[in-house]
Amino acid sequence: MRGLVGRSVIVTGGASGIGRATCNRLAVEGAAVAVVDRNSTLIDEVAAALSSGGATRVIGVAADVSREDEVRAAVERAAGELGGVGGLVTSAGIFDGDDMKLLADVPLESFTRTLAVNLTGTFLFCKYALPHLLVAPAGPRGGRGAIVTVASTAGLRGHGFGSGYTASKGGVVALTRLLAVQYGGQGIRANCVCPGATDTPIWEAVGQSPPREDMIPARAVAEAILGVIETDDRAVVDDLVLTPPQGLL
Repeated sequence: MRGLVGRSVIVTGGASGIGRATCNRLAVEGAAVAVVDRNSTLIDEVAAALSSGGATRVIGVAADVSREDEVRAAVERAAGELGGVGGLVTSAGIFDGDDMKLLADVPLESFTRTLAVNLTGTFLFCKYALPHLLVAPAGPRGGRGAIVTVASTAGLRGHGFGSGYTASKGGVVALTRLLAVQYGGQGIRANCVCPGATDTPIWEAVGQSPPREDMIPARAVAEAILGVIETDDRAVVDDLVLTPPQGLL
């Protein structure tokens, strides 16, 4: 029996990395999935793969998560075509190569762009998904929907480089805690998943990385996200942290 039959979930950054692995995992459990990403070609590829694999319902939505008009339109399309929104996973994120410097040497453009995608993008999708989540049918114990944000261990502790990335992910952690307090009484569970170094294409933009084979597989993070979504409504997962077996890389 698939556990998410009847649930519609929006996944940002769904065309690659953690987002793509999450879309795959949600589809296996019977969820209807809105795959949101900037890369329209990859969106079509993911949507086609999910459909051919037996996904209940899947749509691809091209959107820049840092643009309010595109986010609003993406959420409205997902809600309209999937019959509402019962979950949101915000995994869209960037790590600019110019951010791999000491703070005094990081260009302002790199810093602000990273915050725009990683933090503002999370804020915007939560802002426009919440009205739909709040009217979603309540579960047997009153729960209405789940928001799972993807942050990073960088948002919990400094890693030495990545000023914009660290600041943005720390903001995601704080924002998620705020959501949990503000909307928990209305049946919305907001949880943050903080993985350490994960084997995703984000490292290709950075231009350097620890050994990829030592990193967390994206599918393992997706499994953790699924576990958070399926947690009993009477329990809350508080900042789930995942690290590679070797610890911080």
